[in-house]
This record gives sequence, structure tokens and C-alpha cells, in this order.
Amino acid sequence: MQTAKEPDTEELILLARGGDVSARGRLLVRYQDRLKRMIDIRMDRRLRARIDPSDVIQETLIDAMEKLPAYLERRPLPFYPWIRQIAWERLVKLHRLHLGAQKRSVRREAHDWLPLSDHSSMALAQRLLDGGLSPSGELLQKELRENVRAALDRLSAEHREVLVLLYLEDLTNAEVAAILGITEAAVKMRHLRALKGLATLLREPWEGRR
Repeated sequence: MQTAKEPDTEELILLARGGDVSARGRLLVRYQDRLKRMIDIRMDRRLRARIDPSDVIQETLIDAMEKLPAYLERRPLPFYPWIRQIAWERLVKLHRLHLGAQKRSVRREAHDWLPLSDHSSMALAQRLLDGGLSPSGELLQKELRENVRAALDRLSAEHREVLVLLYLEDLTNAEVAAILGITEAAVKMRHLRALKGLATLLREPWEGRR
């Protein structure tokens, strides 16, 4: 017996707008794994010692349920960028409350201020290397990974952030555009400039040895 195909996100949104309570619940839990990935990447280890990431997800879903009727009426963003923004704002507030982080806007244009953990920085460096970013075959993998990480720290915040969104969170260009409030063309351009800037920074130590 063939099982019924699970509706896609757009179909669930339409059902939810029509008053289907089940569709609302399924819509909210659909992206739990992606939210967990974002929180794992962004959550400071000191905060993790005090707050369980699963609690952040549950609180996000509760907030999203309350805000869902207004979202369904206006749909200001695609669904995942919208629910991710709720998780992001909650994570920012937790960092402020527990770690005394500098108070800044949690709007999308201030999206880049949460620092990456050491583990996430190294993971990003490895993802970039796996994608073919390598200035020299002379380096051992570990040393190259450390150099990429150091170069990432020297990138501008907006260039580093677009790499995090694309390579660590595995977002699409459309999702990144919605999150950052820019066009998809701007995302592609920022991505290209970030890679070029990173490659330039990685070449500097070797050019100085010649």
C-alpha cells in the first residue's frame, strides 16, 4: 500500500492559512534539524554549559506558534528564514543575558555579530578546503586549516558571514538573501568577493617567503 506523500512547505502553508491546525504543527517542526544546526554553529560553549540547545529550539517553536497567524497573513519572508530569525533573536538575547554580550540590534542587518566557536571556525575552514580553496600544496592539511581559520578572522564581518551561511548552515542563495535583506545577485557577488579576499589573505605568508 502506497503511503501518502508529505505535503511540501508551500502546501502546508496554504493548509495552515485555511485553518488546518495539524498543518500548522507539521510546518513548525519540519525545520527542527536545520534550526539545531544553526544553534550548534552559533552557540557559545559557555552558554551551552548553562542552556540546553534543545530548550532553545522548543522556545523558538513556541514563539513561532504565537506569531504564525500574523506570518501566514503577511508572509514577510520565506518560511525557513522567518523561523530561523526567531531562533536567532532568542539566541542573541541568551548571549546577552548570560554572557554580558554587547547590546546591539537583533535585526537582520546586524546579523553577523555572534562569534563562531573554535569548533565552528575550524569546520568552516575544512569546508572551504573541501571545496577546493587551497593556495599551495606545500602545506600539511592541519597547518592549512589553521591558516584558513586565521584568514577568516581577518575577513570583513559581512564576507565571513556569507561564508558561514553558505558553507556551514548550507543555506541556498535565496535563503541567504532573505536573511540578510539583500538580493540573490548581491549574495553571489558577496560570496565571490569573500572567496577572493580569503585567497588573497592566504597567499600573503607565501609571497613573503619568496
